[in-house]
Amino acid sequence: MLELIIFAALAAVVLYQLYSVLGRRVGRQPQDLGAPTSVPTVAKPTAEAIEDGVVLSGLAAIKARDPGFDVDRFLGGARSAYETVVRAFATGDRETLGKLLAPAVLSDFEAAIDKREEEGRTESVEFTQPPRADLEKTELAGDIVRASVRFLAEFRSRSKGPEGEAVDDRRTAEVWTFERSVKSKNPNWTLVRVDAAQA
Repeated sequence: MLELIIFAALAAVVLYQLYSVLGRRVGRQPQDLGAPTSVPTVAKPTAEAIEDGVVLSGLAAIKARDPGFDVDRFLGGARSAYETVVRAFATGDRETLGKLLAPAVLSDFEAAIDKREEEGRTESVEFTQPPRADLEKTELAGDIVRASVRFLAEFRSRSKGPEGEAVDDRRTAEVWTFERSVKSKNPNWTLVRVDAAQA
């Protein structure tokens, strides 16, 4: 009887030791992490145009809505617009700028022109060679077509101010974004954004 009591006591001690080890949590448990971290969702591309049941995007979507869109002709017009805007900005031709720029872009250009005039400065530019224009991106959002063009240009700037005249040869790289409505009868595009780019 005494031996049974001793064995029972030993068993109890062993079971307690096992429980104290195996019942202990090791490492971080799910409840330690709190609420699950949400996984960032990747925005799905929107259906820009559908032709024969096929979802189109980018240039294909634009051509589906505007079959007359021609990349070479567009880039030629964009290059001409670029030169016109650069010259108009240099000479402070607000009327010409108003026909080509969106209100927000025009406001920034006019602010720079106002500052230059307040300082008593004038400027003119001369392109040393035709600027290079490359189509970077196109997209269709509803009825609005947007096309981003990367321009590389070299020109000579002549400025006059209270301290005298200065000549500066520049090389610039910018991405200009144009837009127009596919429903509009006006074939002209409007400049809605200007971004600096790597030369």
